[in-house]
Amino acid sequence: MNLRVLLLLLLALSKFAPAAERPNILLILADDMGYGDLKAYNPNSKIPTPALDRLAAEGLRFTDAHTTGSTCIPARFGLLTGTYPHRQPSMRDNVPLIPEGMPTVASLLRGAGYRTAMIGKWHLGFTDKSNPVEGRALRGGPLDRGFDSFFGIHASTDIPPYYFIEGRLPTGMPLTTIEANNDDEAVTGWNRIQGAFWRGGGVGRNLSLPDVTPLFFEKALTFLTTKIEGDQPFFLYLPLPAPHTPWLPTPEFVGKSGAGSYGDFVMTVDDGIGQLLDQLETQGITNNTLVLFTSDNGPVWLQKDVEKYNHQSAGPLRGMKGDNWEGGHRMPFLVRYPGTVPAGASTDQLVSFLDVSATLAELVGATANLPADSISFLPTLLGKESPAARTSVVHGKGKKFSFRDGRYKLLRHQGSAGFSKHDPKEGDPVGQLYDLEKDLGETINLWNDRPETVAELSRKLDRALAR
Repeated sequence: MNLRVLLLLLLALSKFAPAAERPNILLILADDMGYGDLKAYNPNSKIPTPALDRLAAEGLRFTDAHTTGSTCIPARFGLLTGTYPHRQPSMRDNVPLIPEGMPTVASLLRGAGYRTAMIGKWHLGFTDKSNPVEGRALRGGPLDRGFDSFFGIHASTDIPPYYFIEGRLPTGMPLTTIEANNDDEAVTGWNRIQGAFWRGGGVGRNLSLPDVTPLFFEKALTFLTTKIEGDQPFFLYLPLPAPHTPWLPTPEFVGKSGAGSYGDFVMTVDDGIGQLLDQLETQGITNNTLVLFTSDNGPVWLQKDVEKYNHQSAGPLRGMKGDNWEGGHRMPFLVRYPGTVPAGASTDQLVSFLDVSATLAELVGATANLPADSISFLPTLLGKESPAARTSVVHGKGKKFSFRDGRYKLLRHQGSAGFSKHDPKEGDPVGQLYDLEKDLGETINLWNDRPETVAELSRKLDRALAR
């Protein structure tokens, strides 16, 4: 290597934080877990969550963190790209959804010298995902969007065809057929999209639906024990397909929660996370690993379930998965980094999934080419004030958006715009305005009482959508 090349290399490396200051990063994304399922957020939860409570006790608990969509696909898009999903022409995963060349958390960290790995549920599209052929590469997935390695599935474990993907290649071909399944509502009380629900279709010969989540934890544990050459840090993204349907808890947790098979499945997830935290300890890398935990959107938990189990899966929030109400998009969000992030603390700083990109990039010194929608909350992690902290955020899909600005939240539509049923009455306001500082449960609609606030937030929302 000549002197000029060596100097250019050193200059490039100087943009990033020294290796000793670049922690390993473990990002765990649960699927359809509610704000009120964790004991750390809801002491009255009927579901024991000792591992997540430990993470909260040893790290920072965000109480005002939001996904970028109250369903799977837009949530994952915003988390990985730092870009609002409504800026894209479509959020249907029949094609790769992240445009080629768009920065992702993985590509930013790989550019900073990280080994990047993903294990779990992608749900952002591949080429030919519905017609997998042994040996034919699926394009547009994790390996084409910043990850060095991938083992997982293309979508949820209730969306066929069901097969594993390693790298770019589908495995377990040819597919056989699995019949659709629903719980008997008369027996279990779960409706048709709850309980042990899955759609019929093709299934790989090496895939069993009850074993998918445990296998992903097993793969993640193996990754953490793999020897890393030199001091290269890792980024492991673990988007679990649980506790999304089908609710298939492992045998040791069946009947152990107070919230039916859903609660038992949450316990399965919590136990797997506990094993990962223990493995970090065993490997001696706890103090040099930043752990983030959150969920992609709210739970499928109906009023009948609240009454039957006396369990508020969304905690004090109104609504559930799919909704523009808080229960659809306000998420548990925990961050642990011993010695750097305050332990046992909480913050009400508004943050969005969009902000993970800028935060991790700033942490490791890779701040070039950041998405414009992403705002770093690193000062919050460090216990500092930030004049650039987020004060507003957009949620929603199609033409039905909600807009949060400070204490107020605007919805320019009636009802939830999602799964929660709402029958407007004659004379009801055409939209909704809530003061979340006084009314976190969104019970008092101020639309008619505060027309000036409605007009101001509406103008701000239009500007945000137009950018």
